[in-house]
Amino acid sequence: MNKDYYAVLMAGGVGSRFWPISTSDNPKQFHDMLGTGSTLIQKTFQRLNKFVPTENILILTNERYNDLVLEQLPMVKQDQVVLEPAMRNTAPCILYAAMKIQKMNENAVMIVAPSDHWIEDEEAFAKDVTACFEKCKTENVLCTLGIKPSFPNTGFGYIEFDKSDQSQIKKVDQFREKPDYETAKEFLAQGNFLWNAGIFMWSVKTIVQAFQNYQPKQHQLFLDGFSTYNTSGEREFIANTYPSAENISIDYAILENSDAIFVLEATFDWNDLGTWGSLYDKLDKNQDNNAVVNAKVLTQDANGNMIRSKAGKVVVVDGLDDYIIVDKDEVLLIYPKAKEQDIKQVLNKVKETFGEEYA
Repeated sequence: MNKDYYAVLMAGGVGSRFWPISTSDNPKQFHDMLGTGSTLIQKTFQRLNKFVPTENILILTNERYNDLVLEQLPMVKQDQVVLEPAMRNTAPCILYAAMKIQKMNENAVMIVAPSDHWIEDEEAFAKDVTACFEKCKTENVLCTLGIKPSFPNTGFGYIEFDKSDQSQIKKVDQFREKPDYETAKEFLAQGNFLWNAGIFMWSVKTIVQAFQNYQPKQHQLFLDGFSTYNTSGEREFIANTYPSAENISIDYAILENSDAIFVLEATFDWNDLGTWGSLYDKLDKNQDNNAVVNAKVLTQDANGNMIRSKAGKVVVVDGLDDYIIVDKDEVLLIYPKAKEQDIKQVLNKVKETFGEEYA
C-alpha cells in the first residue's frame, strides 16, 4: 500500500434531516442506516482502507463524537482523531488536517471524503481516487470527483467542466450553486455538468499553498501552531486558536478562487444519503414498494413508504402512501416523503415544544 496516500474522513455533521434516528448526540454517520450490519462511518473507513494505510486515515469530527469514533473504529488510534473545538465549516478543518499530514509526510497526497455517503462499487471508487492522486503527485492541481446527473436535482451544487477538454480528468470552468429546476434542466441539456459530491483530492503542498494564496489570514493562523502539530502541545494551541478561524466552506475559500481545478466523472454508483427519500431510493423494496429497515411489516393499501423501527418490531400500516415512518424509543415520526426537506424545521419545533433531549 502506498505510504504517501492519506485520507481525511469528514465526520462532524449532525444529519438533522434523518431525525429522529440521527440526533446531535448520535448523528447518522454512526448508524447502520441501511441495515447492512455496518454503520456509515465504518463502511467509509473500510472503503478507503483498501488503498490508504490504516494509520494514514484521519477522522475529522467534533469533540463530542470522539468516543463514538473510537468505539466504532477500534483500529484507529486517538492521535488519528482530529477534533474540532468549534464548528467552523469545512475550510479551517481541512487546512488543519492538511498541515498535520504535511508535517508527517511532505510528499503526501490526500483525499477528503464525507463519512456518510453510499458507494457500492468500491473497486471503481479506488481506481478513480488513485487516478486523481497520480495527477496530484506530478501537477499542482486540485481534483474532485463529479457524479453524472441522472435527473435535474435541485439539492446539489454542480460542477461545470470544459467541453473541449478530451482528457479523462477535465478542467473545471466553475462551480455552480444549487440551481432551481429550470436551470438544472438546462445544465443536463448542456451535457458538461456533474453533481458536486464533495470528494476532493490534492497534494498537501498544493492545498496548503492554495490557502496561502487565497486565504492568507487563515493560513497564518494555523501556520503559527505548526511546531505543535502531532505533539502534546497541539491540543492547547487548537483549543485557543480554532474558535477564531473564519467560518467558511472549502468551496468558497479555495475552489471558487483557484484556476487549477480538475474533475473526474465518477465510474461508481453514488448516493449522498442526505434524506429519508434518498435512503428509500437506495434500499430494496418489498412487493408493495415499501422500503423496510429492521421492522417486521404488515401492510394493507400502503405503498412507497420508508419504514424503520428497532430490530424485530412489528409495524402495521394501512392506507398510507409515500410516507416516512420512523419509530425510535420516545419519538415516532409519520411524515410525507414529499415534505422531507422540512424535517429540519419540524425538529426545531420539537426542540422548542418538548426540549432538547428529543433532538
